[in-house]
Amino acid sequence: MEGFARHPALGGTEQARPKQEGKALRAGVPRSAHARFVPDDRRPDPLSVLAETNRGRLPELAPIRTGRMAATPFAFLRGSAGLMAHDLARTPATGIGAQICGDAHAANFGLYGDARGGLIIDLNDFDETAHGPWEWDVKRLAASLVLAGREAGATEDACKEAAYDAVGAYRRTMRLLAKLPVLDAWNAIADEELVSHTDARDLLGTLDRVSQKARQNTSARFAAKSTEPVEGAGDGHDGVTARRFVDAPPVLRRIPDAEAAAVALALGEYRNTLSEDRLPLLARYAIQDVAFRVVGTGSVGLRSYVVLLLDHRGEPLVLQVKEACPSALLPHLPAAGFKAQDVVHEGRRVVLGQKRMQVVSDFLLGWTTIAGRPFQVRQFRNRKGSVDPAALAPDQLDDYGRMTGALLARAHAHSADPRLIAGYCGKNDELDEAVADFAVTYADRTEADHALLVTAVREGRIAAETGV
Repeated sequence: MEGFARHPALGGTEQARPKQEGKALRAGVPRSAHARFVPDDRRPDPLSVLAETNRGRLPELAPIRTGRMAATPFAFLRGSAGLMAHDLARTPATGIGAQICGDAHAANFGLYGDARGGLIIDLNDFDETAHGPWEWDVKRLAASLVLAGREAGATEDACKEAAYDAVGAYRRTMRLLAKLPVLDAWNAIADEELVSHTDARDLLGTLDRVSQKARQNTSARFAAKSTEPVEGAGDGHDGVTARRFVDAPPVLRRIPDAEAAAVALALGEYRNTLSEDRLPLLARYAIQDVAFRVVGTGSVGLRSYVVLLLDHRGEPLVLQVKEACPSALLPHLPAAGFKAQDVVHEGRRVVLGQKRMQVVSDFLLGWTTIAGRPFQVRQFRNRKGSVDPAALAPDQLDDYGRMTGALLARAHAHSADPRLIAGYCGKNDELDEAVADFAVTYADRTEADHALLVTAVREGRIAAETGV
């Protein structure tokens, strides 16, 4: 009966009472303790951390990554998950583990399409996912909201309120999930129902505009803009005119034939990671071309490809094949009381972590290996859309905080018993106040770290390419 709770009549012990266990954890880790953040003497130099995280990446892209991180303190936070993990490992934690995003900042939530053409809103970046303290995701989200609000020109009170509301929504959603039947809580859809639950009505207009834009953000649209017919190539698969990617450096560039062939060959291994019912679908497409494409802020410098496939009508499907590096959280988990994890394949870690946290995931998620390096594979431009939290009106920032806090709770509840976390978080706002205080303090720290980077760029000590 492995995987099931045992009933006393079947020879097991009485089922634990997770809510009471969670509540008991407050004695060792008071909720008010989460306000605490004091950098220790061993805190690494932020610029040294940035240099270290560039190791193994393509060196010619490092200035783009630096330029993106130097743009604003919020952008700096987005590219420094490892530095924050070092800091979080020295803050109080209950020891309750969950599958965490590891990079749950406010810009890593968004819309994407399901297999039937509908739109889902949820966490959408899992490069750093790991089993770790649920508090780390909550605190990263809260701090990012303060930084995004400051960038948007919101008052300091509004920034702190957004962080406070995000934690409050996380706590209340966890309590709601704890009261539901297990299957209902497990299948709770992260969409407008959660937005309604968190009273984010002022955000609905913005979400509607983002949704309309997301529906146009497809493989077909990307291919129409980024590919061209191959002159003189004649008809290809099923008489379809061959196409290839158009150079648009430094973001999109063509690659040598040998490199493109290695990527295409690796899709064979990728197929083996998919459910068998997906294989007939992929068999109806033919690979046309492969190009290199720069993505993200924290991901700049990693090897990332787009693969163009066409069906018998010439309709495109674009896959992204993105290098998967070890989670930036990994070195810091033992300091928080979590064992370092043995990872068989980093792409597999990312994909399985994503599936554990999302109710609905890309049905073409998989992984592969190219030249000994692990990669994740997913659909590219699968009706993706996102809200820029740094561009929200001040009166929308707290709505966005509530929505993302609720989504994060739902994601954590797949791997951690919501009764346990809800028991710890409780009914009052003690945790909300504490984490909001932490968020303001950590936002100040991030602004100071960002200032160090800006100074180094200005003085020519670190190369940066801006506007890319």
